[in-house]
Amino acid sequence: MTTPAAAAPAEVRSGQVRSGHAVELALLLLLATLWGGSYTFIKIGVETIPPLTLIAGRTLIAGAILLAVIRWRGLRLPRDLDSWRKFLFQACLNSAVPFTLIAWAERSVDAGLAAILNATTPVFVFLITLALTRSREVDLRKAFGVAAGLAGITLVVGMQALGGVGSELVAQLAIVLATVCYACAALFGRNFTGFDPLIPAAGSLICGAALLTPVALVVDRPWTLSPSQDSLYALLALAAVSTALAFAIYFRLIRTLGPVGTTAVSYLRVPIGVAIGIVFLGERLSPTAWAGLTLVIPGVIAMTLPGRKPEQPA
Repeated sequence: MTTPAAAAPAEVRSGQVRSGHAVELALLLLLATLWGGSYTFIKIGVETIPPLTLIAGRTLIAGAILLAVIRWRGLRLPRDLDSWRKFLFQACLNSAVPFTLIAWAERSVDAGLAAILNATTPVFVFLITLALTRSREVDLRKAFGVAAGLAGITLVVGMQALGGVGSELVAQLAIVLATVCYACAALFGRNFTGFDPLIPAAGSLICGAALLTPVALVVDRPWTLSPSQDSLYALLALAAVSTALAFAIYFRLIRTLGPVGTTAVSYLRVPIGVAIGIVFLGERLSPTAWAGLTLVIPGVIAMTLPGRKPEQPA
């Protein structure tokens, strides 16, 4: 029989586990809010800052912040050429190209719609993996997720397509292309398993800044711009909060909740991003966009929730 004295430590440990798990779930919700809010920051930023300059500033500031954190932790960036080639390729997939596409698209697309379209990354991860591995076995739950996610995208952009190819449709498709880039980045990210998670994050952002800054200087000539105060604040918030801080929280959750648990942020950020756009920007979703949202969320949930483990024989 267990004595009260022996049971007490177990109860304390159980309480500590529940408390720690609650903290991680709170951080997951915070991460979804930070990433959901990024679409609104971008929408405000591109009002007076060209997309190239906005994203060059975002990657430059966020990369500098993460570099400072890395040095504070006593870590060092690698010096071999092969690692930096991988960082450069990851930068194209995970920051330089998709960040710029989304910023350009949000000149005409609402932040809420951008959040919906950009939340289907797990769907494209599955499709790309299936195409590369050519596996004959398809999980029915994931197949439902793919179908629901693609149907949601079709509802969001499809009605516009029926009216002819216009600037809004092209912008929406640019966000879909950015989502495909994120999916490829998630798959390519397996090449960084030997690094502390902050190393490839900082390395790819630094490479993204190195790619975008010279182009922005030539194309936009930032010294001739007159950005509004709101746009500058949005840029700082986008870089420091929705990029640098979000990356730090993300990589912590990867270690505590694991990759599967952390991917819940993919669908948590959709309603948050839509709500932020409605509250702060006065956006309104069309009926077809709401219908698309109701398909995207369960579709991504089906793609990201872990399946049941097979029972072990007794």
